[in-house]
Amino acid sequence: MPLIKLYFIPALQLLLLTIAQVSQSVPTDSCVIHAQMLLKNVTHALTQITLFSAIDCPEQSVELNVKTNTPSVCAPKGSICSGITKSEFDQISCMRNISEDLHHYYTFLAAQPDPDSLLTPTVLSLRELMEKCFECSLPTDLASAEAAADRLSTYDERLRLCKVLKGFQLRSITINRGIAYMNSTGLIFDIKMVC
Repeated sequence: MPLIKLYFIPALQLLLLTIAQVSQSVPTDSCVIHAQMLLKNVTHALTQITLFSAIDCPEQSVELNVKTNTPSVCAPKGSICSGITKSEFDQISCMRNISEDLHHYYTFLAAQPDPDSLLTPTVLSLRELMEKCFECSLPTDLASAEAAADRLSTYDERLRLCKVLKGFQLRSITINRGIAYMNSTGLIFDIKMVC
């Protein structure tokens, strides 16, 4: 009987430690699906003529979040970007940049006038990706921003929305590639690494 106690207690401690670590980790399969849904919804939002009345959105320039380096830091190991071969993949840096992009675009989109709820699927899928895979990137105070969603938008707001959505579509492609790469290499998202 003492032999069982000798092996049982360390095994139980190891099990508890594993459970604690798994509770902070997110399988990337789930994140891949959420990222794909986000890209689909952003692309669909760009086709909504009502959002961009009197604007030829496909002809407009792209407005990207320039405060992050997501395309370069999330490039796979061995890829050549701007003529430089990337020798290592930095998961933490990639996840932080994705998290910052998600926060940036969520804050912007949640504040947009959307009386017809045409942006709602995009905002909801963005929020779901953030909650499931990048929870610390969720803004804490959006009450005032979300209050603006019921009013009509001006021409300048619709023009900027078009440009930002086009940029977000491009960034969503990069985010999808980064998450898919981490998934294909067997990396697991550890939410603590991002926060």
